[in-house]
Amino acid sequence: MLNVVIFGPPGSGKGTQSEKIIEKYGLTHISTGEILRKEINAGTELGKLAKSLIDNGQLIPDETITEILNKKLDSLTNTKGVIFDGYPRTVDQAVTLKKILNDKGQDVNIMLNLEVEKDELIERLLERGRISGRSDDNLETIEKRIVVYEERTAPVIDFYKQEGTYQPIKGSGSIDEIFARIAAVMDNII
Repeated sequence: MLNVVIFGPPGSGKGTQSEKIIEKYGLTHISTGEILRKEINAGTELGKLAKSLIDNGQLIPDETITEILNKKLDSLTNTKGVIFDGYPRTVDQAVTLKKILNDKGQDVNIMLNLEVEKDELIERLLERGRISGRSDDNLETIEKRIVVYEERTAPVIDFYKQEGTYQPIKGSGSIDEIFARIAAVMDNII
């Protein structure tokens, strides 16, 4: 099974490129945010816990995310592989993902890091906010999200460099140009 982590700061195009990867390579998309929203909407015990934490402005504990991720992975059948979007966000989560996959006789095959300059990220997110009306796509919140990414999430890059699965991808240009760079890298590992 092919396991891909798509990575990058807010606004780097992870969701957009995930869709193209899924279409070309037939992978299953695992977005932790999407899973949490489904658990919350379904009113499961995990969803209730997640909702109470989110409503109080707290982060979901790694144990809870791990439980949700394990449940999703165990439910998969007849898939060529998985693209992880939004997970891992910390080095501890990267270690946990490695353990989960190793317990299933698998590992992360490649970590695609979409590299985009800060000014372009801000411009993209402000435009997304204008189009979608997302309240978190305003300048003040965007700048805070980028700082949090740089401080807490970017260290995951070093983990995957040490694992030998890190692959930087120039995340500027058209959607198709960026995807062509991704496909060139992925075609070499399949």
